[in-house]
Amino acid sequence: MKNFKKLEAAYLSLRGRLVKPTGKLLNRKLPIVKTGGGSTIKTEGSSVGEFSSKDGNDGGKSEWIDPFLDNLCRYLSFSKLKVRADLKQGDLLNSSNLICCLAFDRDKDFFATSGVNRKIKIFEFDMLLDNEHDIHYPVAEMASRSKLSSICWNSYIKSQIASSDFEGVVQIWDVARSQAVVEMKEHERRVWSVDFSLSDPTKLASGSDDGTVKLWNINQAMLFLHLVEQASVLSERKQMCAPFNSHLIAASASTDNSLKLWDLSGSASRVLDNPLQTFTGHTNIKNFVGLSISDGYIATGSETNEVFVYHKAFPMPVLSYKFNSTDPISGREADDASQFISSVCWRGQSSALVAANSSGNIKILDMV
Repeated sequence: MKNFKKLEAAYLSLRGRLVKPTGKLLNRKLPIVKTGGGSTIKTEGSSVGEFSSKDGNDGGKSEWIDPFLDNLCRYLSFSKLKVRADLKQGDLLNSSNLICCLAFDRDKDFFATSGVNRKIKIFEFDMLLDNEHDIHYPVAEMASRSKLSSICWNSYIKSQIASSDFEGVVQIWDVARSQAVVEMKEHERRVWSVDFSLSDPTKLASGSDDGTVKLWNINQAMLFLHLVEQASVLSERKQMCAPFNSHLIAASASTDNSLKLWDLSGSASRVLDNPLQTFTGHTNIKNFVGLSISDGYIATGSETNEVFVYHKAFPMPVLSYKFNSTDPISGREADDASQFISSVCWRGQSSALVAANSSGNIKILDMV
């Protein structure tokens, strides 16, 4: 097994976190990862949840062996990424098709795309699974004045999307009317990210190359809070961060080729320098390649035009899928080393994800 050493290292790392130097177990259990239906995933013949020693003294070992076996079963549960749909757009001849962001709506019925073509397009997920269509048209489309860097659906208001662009403008869009309803221009440089509050649908955060994070009240189109980053400018090393369901665990990716998992509760200070896990396999040294989290699985892109899926417990990839480089005129496959995956997004807590690359190709992939 080429990954045996990495599996061994993950096992020893988990055991080391749960066992004190004295040899006694910490009074803390790692949560057993479960599916959306609430049942623990097991492979055929596995003994997760059934491990016990014959002498009945299994309390100690099961504290760290059960979580490891459960994570291993999750890692081995899928064999490949299967293409469920290949989105064929009507503007393939447009040279500016790079997709910067993908996002699902509140109910996961629709997803939005945005990028350097200055358009937000809304697609119905189930409709794309119908392979009879030669070209897939969006159910709604909105045009921006500048290249778009990020989008985010409001988790309470189904028809509301926030966007940010390369000129530093943050906008709120009404999808039902296909028009912008709020525009905010406080940022001085490109805004890389926008995100609605999960507790208050009227609050929106934005982060920019100008070194600031701003919190907006969208009902009054006013700046609510202004945070200034005193350290290096964000553009020196592009970074992304995505939280897990637990607010104390987060994944980060940056263009120094690193993808890391952090325990935000593991330090009393504001500085974290010891990640729970460092993932290797993809390439990310100069472009945003996307980052998305779902039920313990981490999806990211690569500058090799591949999608990689990791499990949070292991440093090596679970699955990968390479996009074919297809000439939009001839339809023939071409070897274009300049193409890269630019965005990925899980469909909620499911095994399906949407991925896009720098030439505008969009695919729906499913772990099977």
